Amino acid sequence: ENKIPAAVTASTGIAATHLNGQTIHSWSGIGIRSTLTPTELKKISGNPNLKTKIQKARVLIIDEISMFHGYRLDMVNQVCREIRRDGRPFGGMQVILCGDFFQLPPINEENFPERNFAFRSTAWEELAPTICYLSEQHRQWDEDYLKVLNDIRSSEVNEATYERLAGRMHKKPEDGLAFTRLFTHNRDVDAINNAQLAKINKPARIFRMEEEGIRELAEALKKGCLAPEELVLKEGAAVMFVKNNPYKGYMNGTLGTVTGWDDDGWPVVTTNNGPEITVYPASWMIEDDDKTLAEICQVPLRLAWAITVHKSQGMSLDAAVADLSKSFTYGMGYVALSRVKSLSGLCLLGINQTAFLVDQEIAEADRRLRAESKRISLELEKMKKSDIKMMQAEYLKQIINQV
Repeated sequence: ENKIPAAVTASTGIAATHLNGQTIHSWSGIGIRSTLTPTELKKISGNPNLKTKIQKARVLIIDEISMFHGYRLDMVNQVCREIRRDGRPFGGMQVILCGDFFQLPPINEENFPERNFAFRSTAWEELAPTICYLSEQHRQWDEDYLKVLNDIRSSEVNEATYERLAGRMHKKPEDGLAFTRLFTHNRDVDAINNAQLAKINKPARIFRMEEEGIRELAEALKKGCLAPEELVLKEGAAVMFVKNNPYKGYMNGTLGTVTGWDDDGWPVVTTNNGPEITVYPASWMIEDDDKTLAEICQVPLRLAWAITVHKSQGMSLDAAVADLSKSFTYGMGYVALSRVKSLSGLCLLGINQTAFLVDQEIAEADRRLRAESKRISLELEKMKKSDIKMMQAEYLKQIINQV
């Protein structure tokens, strides 16, 4: 309405897909770096495309903030300040952080073994964000199921919670509902996917990863890449994209089905949200001062009849078959269960006590966020509508007139 340029981003590829945006890693140019040296900052800020879009943006939206490391939020802050030549947080942009910290935490990395939540970052402290706690539920409409999820969030799991979930043990989802299989570990996902592929009575095509450069670095790339070294596909295979390419119409996490092959033998995928995409090989590389030290190349797909709970975050599923018997971290059970819209769409193969655990640091942070949101709501209720409108108009004027 006000034609304010906004950058729409998310911490994961699939969440970015839902917003028709891109990952914050890609938008900011930080990629998957864990640190940002002065040389790297200079290189990023000298990129003309990045420079144009970051200078143009007046609002930065980051969804799924729970999975974004605090140190990476600090890196985005650095990049925005540098490119916009403005010492204010994020170079003076309005920043909107969305998400639920009860979802999965940032994945631990070798250099940062401790969980590094966004609210721990210097950038968060500098922003001093205004908190707006959203209380209306849009995914689930089943009151019994909402009670289960709220019991887990509040660490008040009781006998009634167990009974509701026990009623879905090995129960098939409602007839006619397409279901997704959710597992906690990649090895279980791979076993299901390979078994499903074997059921398709059609010729298989094999795509092998290519590599070049320093071997140790190439191996590190393979370890961090979700594309398999040997990808076996058949027409009719359920697949998931494992790399971002918004220009081609897919993101890391986009789901689809192989519907054919182009004239050169590359897979044609019809995505679940409609578009048909011919999928060509993509590259992952490690560079230093514009020199490529190592590179791997593979078709950016993997089989997806089953997916991990981590990859399901951000999805809304009509039905799911979930095995949570090997849950190993806080939030895992909550994320898996909250993907599904109702109890009738859930089939549980197993569940352990870890699935019900909530990180107490998150529980404490949630109490603070709720209290702050309530305080702000009460302040707004005391204000006259005319005063609120005047404040909004003044704020819009400041945003639009940013230099």
